[in-house]
Amino acid sequence: MNAVFSFARLGALLIKEFIQMRRDRITFAMMLGVPLMQLVLFGFAINSDPKSLPTALVAMSNDQYTRAMVSALQMTGYYRFDYVAQSEAEAEALMAKGAVSFVVTIPADFAQRVERGDSPQILIEADATDPSAASGAISTLSKVASQALLRAQGMQAAAAENAKEQLQVIVHQRYNPEGISQYNIVPGLLGVILQMTMVMMTAMALTRETERGTMENLLAMPSSPAEIMLGKVLPFLVVGAVQVAVVLVAAKLLFGIPFVGSLTLLLSSVLVFVLSLVLLGYTISTMARSQMQAMQLTFFFFLPSLLLSGFMFPYRGMPGWAQVLGEIFPLTHFLRITRAVMLKGADFNAVAAEIGWLLVFVAVFAGTALLRFRRTLD
Repeated sequence: MNAVFSFARLGALLIKEFIQMRRDRITFAMMLGVPLMQLVLFGFAINSDPKSLPTALVAMSNDQYTRAMVSALQMTGYYRFDYVAQSEAEAEALMAKGAVSFVVTIPADFAQRVERGDSPQILIEADATDPSAASGAISTLSKVASQALLRAQGMQAAAAENAKEQLQVIVHQRYNPEGISQYNIVPGLLGVILQMTMVMMTAMALTRETERGTMENLLAMPSSPAEIMLGKVLPFLVVGAVQVAVVLVAAKLLFGIPFVGSLTLLLSSVLVFVLSLVLLGYTISTMARSQMQAMQLTFFFFLPSLLLSGFMFPYRGMPGWAQVLGEIFPLTHFLRITRAVMLKGADFNAVAAEIGWLLVFVAVFAGTALLRFRRTLD
């Protein structure tokens, strides 16, 4: 064996490694795709100060002072009045299902109290399940509303001190009045933990059979592709059930997370979510040739899912195109369900649309997995 260092041999080894790297298209795509994805998502999609938040208006009159309030709130850039609710119950339903971040209520006698100088009040209810999403909008309320009222009265904005006595802005931070960040993070962690474990473990299932050489025995069995798929994914539902129990118990005992909704509704949603995840992992396993490739593909899925689902950053703060991309991840819809059920006490009607999307993911992933598996039989 020649112990003398040889640049020729080193060059040959380098050429060999680059050839293997070129042949491994998944690894090559990861090297280029992950940095590009991080650059685009962090540079354009992530925003910790969300603007144009959907807002519902409950106004009992349409006088000039009411219009001035609405216009002033819109001009701040934080509020976007998408709904005009006819009652408080309608506005409550909109907030419970996450359709709006704020409900602005202007009483019927608002104009009369302004004219009498009788300390008029407006009520703004904020969805505080994500404290960081509402903080910027709440901080601008008093000053903006007071100045708007002064302008509507034909007074100078310099008299802002008097306006504070004339107008009272009452803010109710719903579902999380103390602004405790754990109330937002811990329910979301349930979905993140399930996603990381279920997808990765299931993605290894079929590739492990291939690497160990036992795939031929599996294919020789008188079993259909659907039976093989169910045999691979159903055991992981039991693992997911154990994880759910651990996370929910820890959330209550360690963090004191309130649970005001239906446990049955939450567990039913978890079942559909976990089923979509294990089917996604199985689909990835039909695409990967090795366990390493399966792991790479799962991480390629994890990154945008975590960033665009609303777990790490406010969903409403992202631009429109990023929100559209976020809708294609099951985690996005599951986070809305868990936070709505646990913190808001939402019923089935409030989260039915999100559960429906999870069922769509189950159907799509199952169909894709079966098609991909049949292709491997050729």
